[in-house]
Amino acid sequence: MELSAKELALSHPILVRSFAIIDREFQEHYGSYEKLGFSAQQYALVRRVIHTTADFEFAKYLSFSSDAIAEGITAIAQGTPIITDVTMVAQGIKNLAQKTFNNPIIPAIAYAPTPEPGRTRTETGILRCLEQYPNAVVAIGNAPTALAALCDLDIQPALVIGAPVGFVGVVAAKEKLARTALPQIRVDGRKGGSAVAAAIANALIMLAWNAAES
Repeated sequence: MELSAKELALSHPILVRSFAIIDREFQEHYGSYEKLGFSAQQYALVRRVIHTTADFEFAKYLSFSSDAIAEGITAIAQGTPIITDVTMVAQGIKNLAQKTFNNPIIPAIAYAPTPEPGRTRTETGILRCLEQYPNAVVAIGNAPTALAALCDLDIQPALVIGAPVGFVGVVAAKEKLARTALPQIRVDGRKGGSAVAAAIANALIMLAWNAAES
């Protein structure tokens, strides 16, 4: 799968070489991405996650609702805010966002210097951010409590990237997201992390940028 001219313009030569290696080894592992049920756009996200983690097993864990990528591209192209659970995810997205659609990047934890009783800081921050930006794109790479709390809200974010990592509450939060009708991209199981959530968001930003002038 070749990079577009826009992607090449923003890509370091090492990234281009890395993607070529991933494409070759992905085919060795799994055959074509279509054999795993991925569209070309979905594979663009899978490839970005593999590049970030050097872990081809992520191809087995990434799940997409039917409208997830289209909803995400539309929202990002409109300059919709991107809410992240933690600062690390925000830092991973900010550079590319500023070069393309300049979406506001909002780390939820900054909205909660102290948590509300019975909640974590990230959970508190996500709820406060979504009160202000209910139609945002939400990228969660660290906090399962924030993801679970989001699923209980009577709102419709443009897209939820559910990729927290860990052992406590992580799988349950992702399963809770899967039971909702929210547009979503999930990393099922225990895998995930801030870098993974940022990689998914960055891949969506690139897809939106490519589509803007196509």
